[in-house]
Amino acid sequence: MKNENVAALASVRTSDNSPLLCRANDNATLPRDARLPINRCNLPAVVLGGLTYQQHPSPLLIDGVAELHADLFRRLNAVPAEARAEVFRDYLTVHFRLERPEEMGLSGERRGQRQSRAKANYVRMIRGWSFDSDSREGAVLKGWVESRFGLMPRYHGQSLRDPSGDAYRRYLEMRSQGLYGTNALEAQFDLVYAYCQLDLALRHPGARHVTLYRGVNRMADHEVLEKGEGGRYVILLNNLSSFTCSRERACEFGDYILAVNVPLSKIFFYCGLLPGVLQGEDEFLVIGGVVDVTLSTI
Repeated sequence: MKNENVAALASVRTSDNSPLLCRANDNATLPRDARLPINRCNLPAVVLGGLTYQQHPSPLLIDGVAELHADLFRRLNAVPAEARAEVFRDYLTVHFRLERPEEMGLSGERRGQRQSRAKANYVRMIRGWSFDSDSREGAVLKGWVESRFGLMPRYHGQSLRDPSGDAYRRYLEMRSQGLYGTNALEAQFDLVYAYCQLDLALRHPGARHVTLYRGVNRMADHEVLEKGEGGRYVILLNNLSSFTCSRERACEFGDYILAVNVPLSKIFFYCGLLPGVLQGEDEFLVIGGVVDVTLSTI
C-alpha cells in the first residue's frame, strides 16, 4: 500500500480570505442535498464530507464504540499484528452470537428463512458488496454510512438525487430487507470500521493518506463539481465506493483512471484486513464526500 504522510494542520483560518475554507468556493463544501443534519460520529457531515477534510483529515469516531468495546481494543493493542484478525473475529462471533443466533432471539417459521437471516452478518454483507455494490448488501452498507456519517447515498442502480423518487424508494426497501431479522448488523459494521482504523494506525504510524485508483469509462457518470487543468477535477463520490491500490488493476475497469489521495480515516475496509473476506482486485471500500481527483488515460 502506497502511503503519503501529511503533516498535521496546526491551525486553520476561518476568515473569508482563507484559501482552505474560503466561503466563495462552494465546490469545497458538501452539497446540502448530499448530507443529513445529524449523524453518529464526532464530526458533522458538512465537515467530514468536504474538500478541506480530504486535504487535512482527522480521526472519525463513531459514538459509543470505543466505550462499549474497550476490552476488545485493549486486546487488539496487546497482541502481535498477525494475531489481531483472529482476536477480532472471535470477539464478534461471541459478542453477537454469530454461531448461535437463537441465543439472540432469532426465530422463523421456516427453517430456510431462519438459516438465511442467521448468515446475514458483516462478512456476508462485505462479500455481497464485492460482487455487486448495487445489491441488497450494498444498500445495507450505504445505509450504514448514511446513519453513522450523515452522507447520503447518491447512486444505487440509479441516481438517488430525488429522495421522493422511485429509485430512492427501492433503495430504502432493499436496505430494510437487508437489515430485517439480522443481529445488530450495523453495530457489527461499527466495529469493523473501528478495527480497520486501529489496524491502519498500527501498521502505518503517522500516515494520513493513501493513493487509490478507480477505473472509469466517462466522467459523466460522476458528479463533477469543478473541472481544473491537467486532468484535475473536484467530484462528489457516492457515500461508499470501491477503489484499488493497484493502478494496473484499475485499468481493468475503465479506459480512464481516477487517482485520489484518500484519508485513511475514510477507509471502511480493505482487502487483507480480514483474510478470506475480500479476495482479489486489491479492493478498498471508501467513505465518500467531495474529493480532488486526477484523471489520466491508461
